Order: sequence, then C-alpha cells, then structure tokens
Amino acid sequence: AATATASTSLPARTFSSARPVAWIAARCLPRRAGGGSMLSPSPLRSSAARTLRAEAARASAAGAGGAPAAALPAALLFDCDGVLVDTEKDGHRISFNETFAERELGVSWDVELYGELLKIGGGKERMTAYFNKTEWPAKAPKTDEERKEFVASLHKRKTELFMALIEKKLLPLRPGVQRLIDEALGKGVKVAVCSTSNEKAVSAIVSCLLGPDRAEKITIFAGDVVPRKKPDPAIYLLAATTLEVDPSSCVVVEDSNIGLSAAKAAGMKCIVTKSGGILKTVSSQ
Repeated sequence: AATATASTSLPARTFSSARPVAWIAARCLPRRAGGGSMLSPSPLRSSAARTLRAEAARASAAGAGGAPAAALPAALLFDCDGVLVDTEKDGHRISFNETFAERELGVSWDVELYGELLKIGGGKERMTAYFNKTEWPAKAPKTDEERKEFVASLHKRKTELFMALIEKKLLPLRPGVQRLIDEALGKGVKVAVCSTSNEKAVSAIVSCLLGPDRAEKITIFAGDVVPRKKPDPAIYLLAATTLEVDPSSCVVVEDSNIGLSAAKAAGMKCIVTKSGGILKTVSSQ
C-alpha cells in the first residue's frame, strides 16, 4: 500500500505570484543526500515579490555548491477544474443547468448544491448519484442500461456547451499557471493534466488557453481513461507509468479532498490550492 505523503495548502491567490518550480521542490520533495528531512507541511500565505526572489536566489545558490538543494520533481501533475481554470461555478454548473433546461427535466443545481456534488468525481457519476438520491426525471427511462445511456447523452451535450465557453475564452487561466508550466517545461520537468472531466473538455482548456505549442508538451489523462475515478489513485498511477517516472518523485497540484486523497494514495506529494469559485472541502490530511 502507498504510504501517506505530505500535502501543503495554498490560498486562492497564490498562483498570482507563481511560486517557482525550485520553491515547490523545496517544499515537497526530500533533499539530496546530506540534506535535512522533508519540510513539514503547513498552510502558506502569499509572499511579497522580494521574498520569492530571495527563495529563488537561495535555491540557485544551493545548486551552485551552497547548502544541499532539493531535487526538482520528475513530473508536475495538475488537476484541471479549479486548478488551471476556475470552471466549476460559472462553467460546468452552468452547462449542466443549460442541458437540463434543454431537455425540460425540471432540474437546476444552485451553487450550494453543486458544491456538495463536487465531492463525487466525474460528471456522469455526479448526475447518477443525484438522480438516485432524489428521483429520476419523469422523462428519464426506467431500466439501468437505458438510464446509463440517458446520462451519457446528457453529459455529451453538457460537454459541448462547456467547450463553447472555453473556445470563447470566457473562462481564463488562473493567474500564474502559464508561468509555472513554462518554468517546469524549461527545466525538463514533465507536465501532465490528470482530471476526472471529459477528455475533450480538458484538451480544449489546454489547447485553447495554453496554446498549441505548450499543449504538445503536456500529456493529458482524463475522463474514462481509468475505470475508477478520484479519490482512487488510478489516474495518477497511470500518469507515472506512462511518463516513466517514480510516483514518489511527482508533485501534484489539486484543489479538492478527493484529489488530495488520490495523490496521496498514489504515493505522490500534493499541493492544495483553494480556487476562487466553489470552495471544495479539503481536510487536514
């Protein structure tokens, strides 16, 4: 079984100051031989620019023969929704509701309800759990197999509506994301996006908002690429295997409890950033 690993919680605005990759390595990965133990996890607050410059300078000095430096992660793995882009409240939720309205299902998810539903990984799984707990719409079929197809059709339409928002760039990248990805790629750190969202939607976000040149260098693991979704670690273990890196050398950036649980179960270090949209419950794991 994978051993529990450290997690660090960052405030919603942290990406605006784009912590450098060397700083992330210092917080999350063990130091090289002769160095001290891994830094203990603790909540972080946004720092002034001079503090970031000082941290970067210390990391650079360490690499030039000063104090033992932290090894860079072999891979930096991002969740998508709430990490790359604040998509939940004004993206996915709106697209779900528009789909329900088009089908005249008499269903609407408000912000509070959707925040609770986010504890369930995957859009199809989210709808199924909601209908099972409340009741299935009158227009829904009666057999389990037909209901599975019904939910899949709803999710397909919801994805089309969501992708239209992305293509119009109505949901921008979170501040600092592009800079962090550029620095990681520039230092030879592999970058991937691991999400329970539909693969087409995730690919649209990466391609439209990060640009085709970056998209070619970023591996995407999304949707039904694994049979079990977060909090199961399957998607992160698949990423490590595909990228040919050891899970313990990976750093994950997440924004939810189920994502944190998945990363830890995979034996990876995890940074938790609180998104500015719907607040997802994150325990002090």
